[in-house]
Amino acid sequence: MQIGTHKLKNNLIVAPMAGVTDRPFRQLCKSMGAGMAVSEMVTCNSLLYGSKKTQRRANHDGEVSPISVQIAGADPDMLATAAQYNRDRGAQIIDINMGCPAKKICNVMAGSALLQDEKLVGRILDSVVNAVDIPVTLKIRTGWDKQNKNALAIAKIAESAGVQALAIHGRTRACAYRGEAEYETIAAVKDTVKIPVIANGDITSPEKAKHILKITKADAIMVGRAAQGRPWIFREISHYLSTGKHLPAPEVTEIHRVLIAHLHDLYNFYGEYSGVRIARKHISWYTKGLAGSAGFRQTMNQLKTCEQQISETNRLFTNLADHDQRLIYCKNKEVAVE
Repeated sequence: MQIGTHKLKNNLIVAPMAGVTDRPFRQLCKSMGAGMAVSEMVTCNSLLYGSKKTQRRANHDGEVSPISVQIAGADPDMLATAAQYNRDRGAQIIDINMGCPAKKICNVMAGSALLQDEKLVGRILDSVVNAVDIPVTLKIRTGWDKQNKNALAIAKIAESAGVQALAIHGRTRACAYRGEAEYETIAAVKDTVKIPVIANGDITSPEKAKHILKITKADAIMVGRAAQGRPWIFREISHYLSTGKHLPAPEVTEIHRVLIAHLHDLYNFYGEYSGVRIARKHISWYTKGLAGSAGFRQTMNQLKTCEQQISETNRLFTNLADHDQRLIYCKNKEVAVE
């Protein structure tokens, strides 16, 4: 898989997820086998460049290449400026968000709302591609709603503008995350354009990844929600694609080690106040389905210091290790069994 001059180590990509794909999470997924990770979206509003949140999102210190930053907005000139801003701060690939279905994004005609205006899509892509000397990629959905699927038309516009890879989520904007993703549209796009196509949506297991690559002929797959609390899914998929065999499920001791390291990265990146609060959702994802974790999560949501979070996390996993429990998968859900 290659995007511009960047040759990825494989065809497994972490999807951009608001509030999730920060630098600690991207680095973790890359260490667990992802070939690339796209950042959570950065606003194109230049008035916000001075905010701590925007500065933090533009911080790529120590991040493994290639560094892909997603920008969001609806104004061609502002998006071009945002692309230059992020390029100057280390971005090696600029990704444009035309896939987010959130109302607060679509209400300002950004994200997947842009799919309604193909002429504006063209102006935005031309503006951003011409503004930077690094690859530009695009993330879209299959269309605005089921009666207006125009991914094929958008793909042709993107290819003509010089976009160097296209990621497609197999749902429309109206579908949000409901129902099952469909891949026929992705296959049709792949059959039409020459730029790399990345399939996204409901990729939850190695078997599903292999199936989607087969039916879409996509160049790569993009994993989002299935990686939350389960970053090792990338090494599992990679191993299965290359060997046809499953890796052993991670042991509780490894999950403990990965989680603790992730927590320390979050604390160092955000500081204690924000780090503790952001860590709560990650802790919940990692421990979902583990024996005794329901009460643990209730307690965790009340804790306010790094030391308290680490102590309670250690306590849970020590209890699991004492009972010689191992993490296994059952229909893609994690459970701890004796």
